[in-house]
Amino acid sequence: MAFDSSDPRAALAKSGTSSIPSRFAGAEYCCFHNVEPTLSDAGSQTWYMRGQNFVVAYSEVKDSLTFSRDQQVDEWVLLVPGSSLAKVSLEWEGEQVVVPGRSIAFVPGGSAHVVAEGSGQVVRLFTTQSSDVAELALNSVSYADAHPNVAPFVPWAEAIDGPRIHIYSLDVPKEDGRFGRIFRCSTFMVNFLDPTVGPRDTSRMSPHTHDDFEQCSLAVEGDYFHHIRWPWGTDKAQWREDDHRHCPSPSMVVIPPPAIHTSQAVGQGVNQLVDIFCPPRIDFSQKAGWVLNAKDYPSEHDSH
Repeated sequence: MAFDSSDPRAALAKSGTSSIPSRFAGAEYCCFHNVEPTLSDAGSQTWYMRGQNFVVAYSEVKDSLTFSRDQQVDEWVLLVPGSSLAKVSLEWEGEQVVVPGRSIAFVPGGSAHVVAEGSGQVVRLFTTQSSDVAELALNSVSYADAHPNVAPFVPWAEAIDGPRIHIYSLDVPKEDGRFGRIFRCSTFMVNFLDPTVGPRDTSRMSPHTHDDFEQCSLAVEGDYFHHIRWPWGTDKAQWREDDHRHCPSPSMVVIPPPAIHTSQAVGQGVNQLVDIFCPPRIDFSQKAGWVLNAKDYPSEHDSH
């Protein structure tokens, strides 16, 4: 891993894996406005994309969006990244709440109903244990066979106060030594990264790898290049060309392990990425103070 000394990730524990896998998967990209939405009506458009263990449902609401889940198998995520929507109502097992703009909600399995009114973005995250959702993904064919090097999905502990809706504001001030704004539940870890303004300083890039989990980077504002490089093993037939992919928002990339990767903001205005991991990351959890809701979802991996 290569991080600038000012990057909080420079203090992460180094990986203990040194061997190079024999097979690699490619990255999965989607610039949403370049493809037809999976679902569309007069009030909204929704694109579904997936990774090995998760599905992202990205919606642009023009007037209203209604969404229901009956007998959902596990905990899922409702993310409202902006503040332009008039109202987002969430009902779960008879409990009714309003999810404010710039908030993230973790919703237990069971029956849930969402109504978003106004104009703005809504993101939902599900594990691929919900096979009906996974089948909607635009790239579902890519995962007809499991991608190599990704560890199987194993859920983490449920909330300490039992199954209920948990809502957290994304408006958390930046803090020296902490990386982004990280929240987790039993199924996902979501890092709503600190926004940047203007292009990234290319003398302070952050190429790094993950041994056994995918990273999904969802761009909800701004403009990015994603740079990805695969290691060379002994079998030249498995070598891949470097990727340098331009992905204006709204867009997402699923980065496979153990590819070297880094993202470069190139937009002149605000650039906002959301990093998604399923299940949560151990290394981020081990950093004291990084997971902002760790008291609600305690883990054996937390720093004590």
